[in-house]
Amino acid sequence: MSATMTPVDDAPPPAAEHRWSARLLRRLMRPATAVLSGVLLYLSFPPRPLWWLALPAFALLGATLRGRRLRAGFGLGYLAGLGFLLPLLVWTGEEVGAVPWLALVAAESLFIGATGLGVAAVSRLPAWPVFAAAVWILGEAARARVPFGGFPWGKIAFGQADGVFLPLAAVGGTPVLGFAVALCGFGLYEAVRALRAYRAARSVPRGPLATALLSVLVPVTAALAALPLVSATAEDGTATVAAIQGNVPRLGLDFNAQRRAVLDNHARRTEQLAADVAAGKVAEPDFVLWPENSSDLDPYRNGDARAVIDRAVGAIGVPTVIGAVLTPETGPLRNTLIAWDPQRGPADTYDKRHVQPFGEYIPMRSFVRLFDSDVDRVSRDFGPGGKVGVFDLAGTRVGLATCYEAAFDWAVRDTVTHGAQLIDVPSNNATFGRSEMTYQQLAMSRVRAVEHSRSVVVPVTSGVSAIIRPDGTIVQETRMFTPDALVSEVPLRSSLTPATRLGTLPEAALVALAVAGLVRAAAGALRTRRAARTEQVSA
Repeated sequence: MSATMTPVDDAPPPAAEHRWSARLLRRLMRPATAVLSGVLLYLSFPPRPLWWLALPAFALLGATLRGRRLRAGFGLGYLAGLGFLLPLLVWTGEEVGAVPWLALVAAESLFIGATGLGVAAVSRLPAWPVFAAAVWILGEAARARVPFGGFPWGKIAFGQADGVFLPLAAVGGTPVLGFAVALCGFGLYEAVRALRAYRAARSVPRGPLATALLSVLVPVTAALAALPLVSATAEDGTATVAAIQGNVPRLGLDFNAQRRAVLDNHARRTEQLAADVAAGKVAEPDFVLWPENSSDLDPYRNGDARAVIDRAVGAIGVPTVIGAVLTPETGPLRNTLIAWDPQRGPADTYDKRHVQPFGEYIPMRSFVRLFDSDVDRVSRDFGPGGKVGVFDLAGTRVGLATCYEAAFDWAVRDTVTHGAQLIDVPSNNATFGRSEMTYQQLAMSRVRAVEHSRSVVVPVTSGVSAIIRPDGTIVQETRMFTPDALVSEVPLRSSLTPATRLGTLPEAALVALAVAGLVRAAAGALRTRRAARTEQVSA
């Protein structure tokens, strides 16, 4: 009689394997949801007209962070930041490689991680969506100021140029607009929670229900109430403005080696505009606006460049703003706008006040060089100007915010409080190719138009130039990398919106609200710990 050996099966029983898979899925659910919320935020930004995706993005973020511990809140917030900023800022590595892009995203996501920690902390408070939305604005306020002067690119407000909440920009600027979007999104999640509670118990506590309803209804109602502040009517007559897009010889940073070709392109397109005016094809402009860096040759030191500009401005016969790089014998370079008169030549100037770190100057150059030798492509740093830019062009006061400055609330507001009736945002985005950067920047200018109730003109070298009315609508725009000249009559306005008058006060109020919520949450956590210790001692 022989014995039969039975093989031993080391595999876990099906029930145990199912439980392990379920636990793994639950552990991955929140991180995946955090990343998804960030991706939805990115998709809500231009060039996609999907502004409403910001609402489910914040709803998912609320679902991810509510009730979490602080450390988990930071980690989940950081993942949301990566999901948002990685695709949003990919253009920053267009010509210099992935290292600067990834470094920027990693650093900026720390702010969103800290915001996630704050949202988790206040999420146990009554009316938590209000505090959570304020914490988001606190995070944006910090990101717009530090380090190196801040990096406000990706403010939620800048994705709302086509949204129903846009009128709130005229009430309290980008902080109030962003707060309304975040509040409504968090409120949607609270409404879902209330609905689930009702289905489970056939009753909903009044507090959470009221919070959900008010968090959704108040921002929407406020936006509708602010509609009368959005106007495109002229208060000081109109001006006919021309924006020149000359294009660049080829994409990339190497276009700087062809500075004369860039200048010639803009001069040639201006002279063609002059011929079109003489032939009656287009209206004669009151003034002409060239982009940033339209003359990388210093016209004060280069006679050929000055002659080219003189000839073009003389042909059109009206004041023209030239974007030039000034190269003094000593000291930093200057990114300068020059008001060029057809008879007298260069007159008033404006030096860009907020120069771009790692683009126009290199902080900590020797340290950064260890990671990326491309920093030496910026061989000489630019220095900041010190005065607000407002030019008087044929009787129209034109405020100046050069490229990167349009992202900063103070830089645009200063021009309006100094009397600007129209805002000029000259830009040079040839470095960023055919990326989404130009559309993101154009959306900023549309928000600024509503925020300050001013027409905004955006002349760029090669991206999308545009003329925008004070209500944020685009009158005309160009195609990318196409020489063109936009000519349009725009309304001039001098009244100040509440956002312009209040300045930083709305942001300060929201930051104070966030701090109050965080202090209250910290005090509540401290009381809970003390109570737990007392119970342990009593036991």
